[in-house]
Amino acid sequence: MMTYRGDLALALRPCVAMVGARNASAAACRFARGLARELAGEGMIIVSGLARGIDTAAHMGAEERTVAVIAGGINSFYPPENAALQARIAEDALLIAEQPPGTEPKARYFPHRNRIIAGLAQATIVVEAAPKSGSLITARLAGDYGREVLAVPGSPLDPRAQGCNLLIREGATLIQSAADVIEALSAFDPRMMREPAPTQLFSTAPNDSHEPADIAALLGPVPVPVDEVIRLSGAPPAAVQMALLELELAGRLERHAGGRVSLVGEG
Repeated sequence: MMTYRGDLALALRPCVAMVGARNASAAACRFARGLARELAGEGMIIVSGLARGIDTAAHMGAEERTVAVIAGGINSFYPPENAALQARIAEDALLIAEQPPGTEPKARYFPHRNRIIAGLAQATIVVEAAPKSGSLITARLAGDYGREVLAVPGSPLDPRAQGCNLLIREGATLIQSAADVIEALSAFDPRMMREPAPTQLFSTAPNDSHEPADIAALLGPVPVPVDEVIRLSGAPPAAVQMALLELELAGRLERHAGGRVSLVGEG
């Protein structure tokens, strides 16, 4: 069960993930920070993992229009130098954790965190990455989920650019600016890009939470609009969105054009 601090309504807005190397070059961090700032200015929410390097630059560029997904518990700070940034995101934006409170981040938790990042976003942007890295895992998960995979090209002489260049060779969209990202996302239904109406945040107390099974009972093999699921459930939109995300990460939910969803393997 995922826990959060901050404004869960941010997860209902158009989200773009931005990931990359922890040991990223200064130029790449500057690019990521500027790209995140421009995309946030266009109304997008930047999702990343609060790691060193590109993740940190993305969160800083997006300011309050960001979602951080961490590998440990909601009250665990990692890396230590990002403690102040994590606290600010929890206060002004949105912080999400899948592990129980008090859990220290371990290597095996990071792939789980990556799947949440990929699942939250309509597209994943890779700025710098080695051929074997968590960033490429996130990008490939995004592709598996039917999301757009975007990559920033780099010098073939820089090992940190090899992963991005490999993704482009495999079919990822080459991007060099915020305009390129917006163009790549233009195929999405316009309704997915609107600013939602203000929603009341739901409590994480057991009597106020809505388990995935409650929402699953409203779904079947025929795709239905998410707005209809929200209406029929009577639950807050943020609660429904979180339940749908958990179903999707469990492999039980399929997303369709026009903001519609259905259960996998039903019928």
